Amino acid sequence: MPGHATTYLSVEQAQEAIFPGAKLERADVTLSDAQREAIERASGVSVRSRTEQVWKVEGGGWFIVDEVLGKHEFITWALGLRADGSVKQIEILDYRETYGYQVREPAWRAQFVGLTSAAKLKLGSDIRNISGATLSCRHITDGVKRLLAFHDVALR
Repeated sequence: MPGHATTYLSVEQAQEAIFPGAKLERADVTLSDAQREAIERASGVSVRSRTEQVWKVEGGGWFIVDEVLGKHEFITWALGLRADGSVKQIEILDYRETYGYQVREPAWRAQFVGLTSAAKLKLGSDIRNISGATLSCRHITDGVKRLLAFHDVALR
């Protein structure tokens, strides 16, 4: 079944939504084998790409653009981290699936705010699942888990 692509936010719009008025500096990270293995061990999630699109936020914090697989297509999303490594906000940039777009709802995304790599982030207990959007919920939750481990391994 073909997905339909919806672009909700550009990278710049997501940066402004998460860090209003802040200056961000591009600081992409290419992972070594050891870093990739450490992230996978810590998060329990496979690292698909060696390079992460990262911006350092003036005054502290990080903005990361990532992709996870929905059911058939990729979901492009952004994670804003505070200086202490806790989740400030997540935003969905591009959603290419026919179903599951409810992950864009503010109430669902708000569950991640304040979480750190110490959180279990288990779908169905720590993070509420959305009926009809299970794979999108699971993969974004796994993406957050992976990027929190990425922060600990590569950005601290």
